[in-house]
Amino acid sequence: MTPIAHESAVAAAFAARLPTTSEITASASHATSDTGDAIIVSYVGEAGAELAALILDHDILADGQPEAPLEDRLHEAIEAAAATLGPGVLRETRIGDASALFAHPQAKVFDLQDETGRTVGRLAVRVSQVPAAGSATVPSRRLQRIAGVEMDLTVEIGRTRMAVRDVLDLAPGRIVELDRSAGAPADIKLNGRLIAHGEIVVVDQDYAVRITRILENAEV
Repeated sequence: MTPIAHESAVAAAFAARLPTTSEITASASHATSDTGDAIIVSYVGEAGAELAALILDHDILADGQPEAPLEDRLHEAIEAAAATLGPGVLRETRIGDASALFAHPQAKVFDLQDETGRTVGRLAVRVSQVPAAGSATVPSRRLQRIAGVEMDLTVEIGRTRMAVRDVLDLAPGRIVELDRSAGAPADIKLNGRLIAHGEIVVVDQDYAVRITRILENAEV
């Protein structure tokens, strides 16, 4: 798949998963720049990419969460767009000025249009790296041999040190303070080795962790 095909697939997936009552489509835009705060996120994996989403009319979002942060309201659309790029990790989403990305010569800009042809948003996609031919379908024999091996993945939200007498005094209702503040990222460890940071989320009433950063020097 060529970079342009990757970008078109990213835009189509993003448009299809926007939480709207009207069908949204993505078509090539003639706009080369945009102003205003946009959702900006990068993707690292077999493909590398940067995305910037600018919603021009927030009233089109019909998710019932008008007070929620925009990055949360668009999270499913961003995940769907990233999934077209193959295995990888979304970096932390932020809101900011994306005019440089919209104007980047290697970026492809799309108009997000409703069923009447009205432009309700724009999406800039820059694919900086595409998977090598066959890399996704022909894994090495070494990886094939260990693909089924299970490893322990743990999420640590904090630590503390306690004297034995304090441990013995623990009782229901007792609060144990940890060594990090509320809202700080959780540590994600694979077989005891720190590999990433993330944030605790709730999925179908179960706790989960959303990966926000993969450590570049992590070794499995």
